[in-house]
Order: sequence, then structure tokens, then C-alpha cells
Amino acid sequence: MLNDPEFRQLLGHLGLLWKGYRRVRKGVKKRVRRHMRALGCPDVTSYLQKLDEQEEVRLECDRLMTVPISRFFRDRMLWEMVEQEILPQLLKKYSAGIRVWSAGCASGEEVYSLKIVWERLGGSPRRQRDLEVTATDMNPINLQRAKAGVYPASSLKEVPEQVKAQYFVSQGGSGLHRIRSFLKRGIIWKKHNLLSDPPPRSCFHMIFLRNNLLTYYQDKLKREALGRVLGCLCKDGVLIVGSHEVLPLGTHQLLPLGSLPYVYQKRF
Repeated sequence: MLNDPEFRQLLGHLGLLWKGYRRVRKGVKKRVRRHMRALGCPDVTSYLQKLDEQEEVRLECDRLMTVPISRFFRDRMLWEMVEQEILPQLLKKYSAGIRVWSAGCASGEEVYSLKIVWERLGGSPRRQRDLEVTATDMNPINLQRAKAGVYPASSLKEVPEQVKAQYFVSQGGSGLHRIRSFLKRGIIWKKHNLLSDPPPRSCFHMIFLRNNLLTYYQDKLKREALGRVLGCLCKDGVLIVGSHEVLPLGTHQLLPLGSLPYVYQKRF
């Protein structure tokens, strides 16, 4: 059994925040307990020793600590702003096309929400090269689910029926819905660790960094990783974080953009 003090000890060892995990800790603790039993670790101290000694054990623990909570069009006001303001402005400036990074894409709901918005703005299967999306996550299981593009009804609860009929295919009586295949074009899926891996390319016009780095990691780690993220955001590019997330103090490169306090534009 992994109690809360032991879980806090693990979080501290990994550079993670109790505040970020407090409400979701039940499922995470369950996964970690299974991992400890599989390794034959009777307590958290022996588990931490394994993490330090064996890289593959640490990587598996990092994967188990991910919290892939998402759904289509999560935060309706944000997606209205993306469709009505952000993408039109970027397209006006970068007519050749837009490059977007979904950093911590979980099971792909955010990525496909963006592709649907793009289609609604006038995209077509022939124009998918105009929108290049790099979708990364440190958990390969999340990436497999995202590539498959099959979702339960609970993930679509904020999707209007008309949009659902146009962009999803019902999987019979299973309650599952499959994203239409043309929406998968133009997406580059990659395994990526925000803390240790270099950014996937040098210049993105928009980056989604929602409900992961700024929620779960301690200040030193998030500052370093955020610096790398901002380093590959184009000047005047847009950074979107979670609606309840706060940037570290001293993030001078960014200015608020529009009416939502968690949408920023890079000024230099």
C-alpha cells in the first residue's frame, strides 16, 4: 500500500508537485503500486533506489505518472478564440501554412479538435499540408490511442451533434466513435519528454502546452523545460497553457493575447 506521505516522497524525488497530483492521485498511486509489486519493492525507499539505479525502471515510472485527462474541445471559450481569432490571424501573416506543436498530446483529443477547427475554416483533404501538427507525448500508450483515433462517448460530450456526424464514425453499438481518416493527415506523432528531449523543430507558430508541464512539475524543472519550448516558438507565435495554469515569474518573452489570460504571444 502506498500512502500519501510515501506518495509525496516519490513526487519530491521525481521533481513533481503534490498540488498537481492531489485530485488525481488515486489512479496514479494504483499504477505505481502495481509497478512496485512487479519489481519486488516492499516500500517506497527500495523503489526509489531502483529508480536511481535502472534507467528503464525510471522511464516506466515516468510513464505511469502521466495523467491523460482530456476530451474534445475542452474549454469551449478557448476553441472559439482559436477558430475566430488566432488561426485567422496566423493565416493572414503566414499564408504558406501553419506549424503547430501539441506538447503533451495525451490521447489526441486536442490535436483532432484543432484539425476539426481547421476544416471548419475552409480546409480540405487536399490542403492538409497547409497545417502541420507535431503531436508529442512521453507515454507511448497515449500515442497509440491517438493514432488509432477511437474514443468513448465521454470524450465527445462537448462536441455538437452536427460536428459529431460530420467528423466521426459511430462504431456500431459499442459506444465508441472513430475520427474520420482524412483528419489524420498532416500529423506527426512523436514520443517526447519535455524535461530531457530537445524540441522537435526550430519554429512553431502555435504551441499547446496545456495541463501538463506547468501543473505537475516543480519550479526549477518547469522553468528549464519552458525555456526550451519558448525557444522553438516563432516571434509573434502563440502559446496556450491550461486555463488554471500560471507561468513562472520572469517569463518576459510573453504577453497576454486577447481576453483569455492563459493565451500568450511571444514578443521576441
